[in-house]
Amino acid sequence: MPEVHFEVDVDSPPDEQPGAKPFNRWHPEIEPVDTAEPGDTVRLECLDWTGGQIRDNDNANEVRDVDLNQVHYLSGPIEVSGAKPGDLLKVTLLDIGALNDRWEYGFTGIFSQQNGGGFLTDHFPDAAKAIWDIDGTYVSSRHIPDVYYEGKIHPGLIGTAPSQELLEEWNEREQKLMDKHEEDPSSIPDHPTGESQPPVANPPTADGALPGEATGDAADNIAEEGARTVPPREHGGNCDIKDLSLGSTIYFPVFVEGAKFGIGDLHASQGDGEITFCGAIEMAGYVDLKFELVKDGMDEYGVDHPIFEPGHRGPNFSEYVVFEGYSVDEEGEQHYIDSHVAYRRACLQAIDYLEKFGYTREQAYMILGTVPVEGRQSGVVDIPNACSTLALPKEVFNFDVSPDGLEESADRGQIPITDDPL
Repeated sequence: MPEVHFEVDVDSPPDEQPGAKPFNRWHPEIEPVDTAEPGDTVRLECLDWTGGQIRDNDNANEVRDVDLNQVHYLSGPIEVSGAKPGDLLKVTLLDIGALNDRWEYGFTGIFSQQNGGGFLTDHFPDAAKAIWDIDGTYVSSRHIPDVYYEGKIHPGLIGTAPSQELLEEWNEREQKLMDKHEEDPSSIPDHPTGESQPPVANPPTADGALPGEATGDAADNIAEEGARTVPPREHGGNCDIKDLSLGSTIYFPVFVEGAKFGIGDLHASQGDGEITFCGAIEMAGYVDLKFELVKDGMDEYGVDHPIFEPGHRGPNFSEYVVFEGYSVDEEGEQHYIDSHVAYRRACLQAIDYLEKFGYTREQAYMILGTVPVEGRQSGVVDIPNACSTLALPKEVFNFDVSPDGLEESADRGQIPITDDPL
């Protein structure tokens, strides 16, 4: 087993970890907790993205009440010796798994429209929850019966620290978007507006900020101006790419001395898009990874965003039911080559279809968020409609989910759900 460079206690709050403290803001002044040499293989343990706010029970109110100011909780940062701005940090994901001796379950949530929302929040305004059993790379759920499959295990959040200049660029451009939306909500196409809807971006806030091991002025700077971990950006971040799985190699731009690599938000599985917001099978776990450096790689290869080479270790699905969506919304309004609208329609078509086999809409929504569905932008040139597709692997079900299998429809229960307001 590789040497553990970051250890977690899943029974202690994130800010009371007995060892190194996790961080939840991106900033050049985050303090490295350890150093690795190029060529080293290390193990980093990770809390789940909520820091233990959601437990193995049937209480959906835990999802409804998650404090989103605190998340995510990242392990690290790890300083890589010799890494300089302009280099590429090459990271190979050698192994990922649950902390079986301390944490044996995963969870999925549909977030309340009043707290986070999601891709289809206008169709699913209430919080809901499913618990999953994790058996190596295989998963099943007492809340979603007749589904058992090998998941696409991966880190949802992974990246390097920004420079001060890049941090300021992030904050400036995201503030402009928020200002634009506040002045004219209709200026953001297809954004669901209204007081109960999610914002268009999350500005820096000291509320809930964890600066990791930084102290003094550095800790204050991180809290006041550090970038929230919610979106992906040029350094990596919360990309939620299911194909960053076992055996993958990622090349990250280096913006600060030592790169300052961090990781978290581990997923036992996820479909393309993570469409329920807490749409993956979230878990605490570990990652074994190898660090290497490509000197001056950003200029040499013309790379200023992460690029990656996917691994080749399962799951290997071969049969799918594929749903199509077009740039026409649920109300029948035509949009111009809008892939967002098209993917929504493909997802809704799949939910309607799974209902016919006895799943509730909430169960179907969670299936699409957790099963490694293949989402594709299949056509973006034929005016006025983009065409998006969602491919649902048939092998994950314990029955025939093709149109020929409709006679296998059955009552498949329901997940925990709440309609209580915050």
